[in-house]
Amino acid sequence: MKMSIGQTIEMIYLDKAGKITQRKIEVCGMRDGRIRATCLSTGQPLVFLTASILSWRPVPERQLV
Repeated sequence: MKMSIGQTIEMIYLDKAGKITQRKIEVCGMRDGRIRATCLSTGQPLVFLTASILSWRPVPERQLV
């Protein structure tokens, strides 16, 4: 599976503090091992390190509501 700009994904992520989080995001950009995204629950722009993504899956459009 390949992630793409504009795609909505659900991911499990290990943050800097070592905490595991699960989020639904919209991918805005990808470069140099980083993903710029908008968190769908908060609306905030965030940056994620690809090396810290433990797993991810595309979110079917019917689950975006």
